[in-house]
Amino acid sequence: MMIELIFVGIFIGTMSGFFGIGGGMILVPILLVLGFDTKDAIGISIIQMVFSSIYGSFLNFRKGSLIIGEGIFVGFGGFIGGYIGGYVTHYISDIILQFLFLGLLIFALFRLFFSQHHEDDGKSKTLNKALLFSIGLGIGIFSITLGIGGSIILTPLLVGVLHYPIKKAVSAGLFFVVFSSVAGMISRLSSGTIDFNNGLMVAVASLIGVAMGIWLKDHVTSKHHKMALLALYMFALIILIKKMWF
Repeated sequence: MMIELIFVGIFIGTMSGFFGIGGGMILVPILLVLGFDTKDAIGISIIQMVFSSIYGSFLNFRKGSLIIGEGIFVGFGGFIGGYIGGYVTHYISDIILQFLFLGLLIFALFRLFFSQHHEDDGKSKTLNKALLFSIGLGIGIFSITLGIGGSIILTPLLVGVLHYPIKKAVSAGLFFVVFSSVAGMISRLSSGTIDFNNGLMVAVASLIGVAMGIWLKDHVTSKHHKMALLALYMFALIILIKKMWF
């Protein structure tokens, strides 16, 4: 199992760096297939997200693709929401969590598919700080409950509603994961319901993939980046449906 988790970590890290996701949207279904139950898979996912999002955001900031600005207010909301979400998990059954995850993937796929394309030098809308905080709070509660970082909700909103260029939205999405995942891990560890050993193994391995994913992101066009993101959502959707019904 150790070798499988290391390779899974590298793969998830690459996905995280390239797509700006925490990795939970694809890691949780993979862990379910490997035999972990939903709540253990969510705990492992949260640890991996902490490592990959912090390292990935550092690399994005150094490359100039991460603009902190408004992301701080969304992030603070995500931190509080993520902390709350870590406790909510205990009161929701596995089957409900899986259906919530399914609905989330369908929403993200639909929103991204119909979003308009904006070039990387395009202007984005601005929102007031209270609304940004509220968006982060809601996404943080919902996402950490499902073991995901929240960027699969936030990125479609940034691209489809606020007209962010896709690559900047991806960097902002990964930055948001820093706040929501750290809060989620704190709340899960305080209640003693997290598989830290397996989570750390996946997380450390994911750092290798994060660097590769960010390098790849910087070498593809925005159009191809969006197409790849849609393909990722479809892949995760198929894995989850197979697990739930077959």
